[in-house]
Amino acid sequence: MAQPQAKIDALAERVAGLAVCGSGWLGAARRDAASRLAAMGLPTKRDEYWRYTDPGSLTRPDALHAAQFDTTDEAPAFDGIDRLRLVFVDGVFDPAQSDDPTLAGVEITALTAAETTDIHWARDLYGALEARGQTPVQRPLASLNTAYATEGLLIRATGRAAKPVDLIYLRKSETSDAMLHHCIKVEAGAELTVLENGPGAARLTKVMEVDVAEGGRFHHVRVQGRDPERRAATHLFARVGANALFKSFTLTANGRMTRNDAVIELAGHDGVAHIAGAAMGDGDFHHDDTVFMTHAAERCESRQVFKKVLKSGAVGVFQGKILVKPGAQKTDGYQISQSLLLDGASQFLAKPELEIYADDVKCSHGSTSGAIDEVALFYLQSRGVPRRVAQSLLVLAFLAEAIAEIDDETIAEDIRSRLEGWLARHEG
Repeated sequence: MAQPQAKIDALAERVAGLAVCGSGWLGAARRDAASRLAAMGLPTKRDEYWRYTDPGSLTRPDALHAAQFDTTDEAPAFDGIDRLRLVFVDGVFDPAQSDDPTLAGVEITALTAAETTDIHWARDLYGALEARGQTPVQRPLASLNTAYATEGLLIRATGRAAKPVDLIYLRKSETSDAMLHHCIKVEAGAELTVLENGPGAARLTKVMEVDVAEGGRFHHVRVQGRDPERRAATHLFARVGANALFKSFTLTANGRMTRNDAVIELAGHDGVAHIAGAAMGDGDFHHDDTVFMTHAAERCESRQVFKKVLKSGAVGVFQGKILVKPGAQKTDGYQISQSLLLDGASQFLAKPELEIYADDVKCSHGSTSGAIDEVALFYLQSRGVPRRVAQSLLVLAFLAEAIAEIDDETIAEDIRSRLEGWLARHEG
């Protein structure tokens, strides 16, 4: 079907000056993505899955604005956790600031190094899950990334990783415009934890493709913050094999406009996929979580848990779908999206969906939006707790279900401390 001319024209302006780089398997994957992108054009607010979020700042030819980042003395996320640090500066991998990538149970290669390799395990993964994720909903910004990203990491877990791998995104430029593409493969029976944190870029487009083989276990925790003027579009594509586990949690604090897409397929029997998020925004803050969970095998379990705390005109969006394909019997699917509005100026827009083609399933979804419970607030105040402290306690209790999706208690406690710090800085 022919696309509106405006989408095609926007694409031509966006990619002007960019080139599809590379030869061999990587160049072929990029050219395939460029072809998909040319057929789609770039998204507009007229697209069904962009009706609540204006993609204009992501599709313009340049980053447009100078985005300052947070210079407070708050310690970086995960700073007290023993981990392997891999650093990007303005979207470019920096080996000098990174740890030695050698890690027991894990192979790590920079995307730039893989370009010269004829045979690489990522050949069957780079762009493959992104291409599968284009049906039934088109995701052109992901194809844009696959076609033109030249930086990223290829991470393969062959056993149980000795420690978490932390991808740290630093900034020097206030007008940086970065594209990153990561591929992660967790082999059968292997286990890996990937962390992400840091300002990233004034405008960031990121894709992560994750393939978890039979019996593998993958944990992902990321923190988006310290950059109140961030414009970002991230895509997480995952394929979960038989008896495998996939868990992802995102904490978002601040940011002018953030769109986090997740496309997850439970492809093997008895697989488990949980994805959760906690977002806190104040003022000029627009945060969009769009999730598409597909059950394509029997006896699989999925959970979507998203909580947003909004004030001073902030906007939160959740679009979540559970698709149960024919034959995916004994499916257990759960989806909850909730917002806590701390004033009358903020808003939460939700679009929960279930599409089920099997008859022996247990699926549920719910979405609520409301204010602080004045009865609970009065109860705490009547026992000597100051109002602002009481409100913070209730906010943390509201977010607790999402944070509970993090298996590692040390990482979960770091997330709680981030939330407490944000609340302290935004009191009143």
